[in-house]
Amino acid sequence: MSNISRRSFLQRGAAAAAAFSIVPGSILGKSHGYVAPTDKLNIAAVGIGGMGNANLKNMEKTENIVALCDIDWKYSKGVFERHPNAKKYWDYRKMYDEMGKSIDAVLIATADHTHAMITADAMTMGKHVYTQKPLTHSVYESRLLTKLAASTGVATQMGNQGSSAEGTDLVCEWIWNGEIGDVYKVECATNRPIWPQGLNTPEKADKIPSTLNWDLFSGPAEVKPYNHIYHPWNWRGWWAYGTGALGDMACHIMHQPFKALKLGYPTRVEASSTLLLRDCAPNAQHVKFIFPARENMPKLAMPEVEVHWYDGGMMPDRPKGFPEGKELMGPGGGLTIFHGTKDTLICGCYGQEPFLLSGRVPNAPKVCRRVANAMSGGHEQDWIRACKESASSRVQTKSNFLEAGPFNEMVVMGVLAVRLQALNKTLEWDGQNMQFTNIKDNEEIKICIKDGFTIKDGHPSFNKDWTDPVNAKQFANELIKHNYRQGWKLPDMPR
Repeated sequence: MSNISRRSFLQRGAAAAAAFSIVPGSILGKSHGYVAPTDKLNIAAVGIGGMGNANLKNMEKTENIVALCDIDWKYSKGVFERHPNAKKYWDYRKMYDEMGKSIDAVLIATADHTHAMITADAMTMGKHVYTQKPLTHSVYESRLLTKLAASTGVATQMGNQGSSAEGTDLVCEWIWNGEIGDVYKVECATNRPIWPQGLNTPEKADKIPSTLNWDLFSGPAEVKPYNHIYHPWNWRGWWAYGTGALGDMACHIMHQPFKALKLGYPTRVEASSTLLLRDCAPNAQHVKFIFPARENMPKLAMPEVEVHWYDGGMMPDRPKGFPEGKELMGPGGGLTIFHGTKDTLICGCYGQEPFLLSGRVPNAPKVCRRVANAMSGGHEQDWIRACKESASSRVQTKSNFLEAGPFNEMVVMGVLAVRLQALNKTLEWDGQNMQFTNIKDNEEIKICIKDGFTIKDGHPSFNKDWTDPVNAKQFANELIKHNYRQGWKLPDMPR
C-alpha cells in the first residue's frame, strides 16, 4: 500500500503514538454532536500538500491536529514536520479505521475526483467535514453530500472562502433590497487557468517517485500511466482528476449570483470552447445557463435569468458606461456583472469590491451574518464554531453542503455541457432527476484524442485523432454518475 517499508512505517507510527495521547470525544463531553467552545476539536486532514496546508494553518492555532494523510510524502513533508505528534497515513481508509473513534472532524483537500468518497465516508461516521472546492467531481456526488448533510446533521463547509467575506454579503443585500431592479442576466469570468490545459495526453510514462503512491492518488478513477505532468497541482486541467477552470474558479465567482438570486437548478445549458480533447480541459470556455423564474422576494422579482461563464481569456462585453481605461477583470482574477432593470452591479472574485455602475452608493439593511477575517482564517474558524454546536441549534456556515451541494451541481453540470458540445444543441436539464432530457438514445459523438497539428514545407496540417463514435446518452450518464473502479464505492444515497 505505501511506498515505505513496513518496518519503517511501524517505527514511525510507534514514535508518533508515543508522542501524544488523544482523549476520546465522549470523555470531553462531545457526545450528541456538542463540543464546549473551550474544548479543542481533534481534526484529521486528507490532502495536505496544497490548499490543505493553508486550511490547516487556519485551524491549528485553536484545535488539535491529530492525524495527517497524503499520497505524496515529499509534497507534504513540511506539514508533517510542522505536526510531529500527528499520526501519518498514506491511505485515508486506514486512517478512518484506526482513528475513527478519536477524531471529531476531517479536512479534505485532495484532487477533485476523490473529494466525494473521502467526505461521504467521514460523514457516515458522524464526523464534521470541511471539503475544498469544487465540492465534488460529478452531479450525483454533489446530490449525495447534500442529502448526507441533512441526514447526518454534521457541520459542513465547502472551501470557497469568499462565501464568508463581506463582499458576498453586500452583493446579496443590495440585490435583495432592489438596488438594481430585477436581474435578467449575469456574466461571470476568470483569468484562469494558470495551470496547463489543452494538452495532448502524454505518450510515455515517467518513473513513479518513491515518495508518491500513484494508485492511491488515482483512487476511484482508472489508473493511468504516471506522468509528472499530472501531479502535483496540474491535475486540475485533466478530466480524470479535475474540472478545469470552471470547476475550480466558478465556486468563488458564481456563488454570489447563485445565493443572491436563489438560482436552484438550471433548465437549459449550452457551451463552446477552444479545441475539446478527450483527456484534457480546453484552454478557454463559454457556458450559458438558463434558470427559470423563482419565487419573488418583497423588493425583488425573480424572472427567468441567463447566467454566462467565461474563462481562458474569453470575456463579456464591457457594459455601457463602464469607465474607459479601467480593466474589466476584477480583483482576485474574477468578474461578475449583474444586469438589472434599474442598474448594473459589478464585483470581483469572492464578491470583492462591489459597486454600482451608476455610481450610487446603496444603503441596504444588513441582513446577512458577518464572519470576521473571512479570507484569512474566518471561513475555517466559522466551520469550527459550527462543529462545536448542537445540530438542533447550529447556525449554519456560509457554504454548508445544504447550499454548496446544489450550487456545485450547477457548476459541474456546466462542465458536462462543455464535454457534450459536439451534440451542437442547447441541452435541456432535469435537475430533480439529474438527467439531460433531449439527448436521443441513438445519438453519437466523437471526441478528439490528439491534436496532430504540424507544419511541413510551410504548409499546415490539421490532422487529429478521434475516438470511435460513442453513445452520447451513455457518455453523459457516466459523467453525471461515475462508474468507479473495483474496490471503491460511495455510501448509498439517503432517501
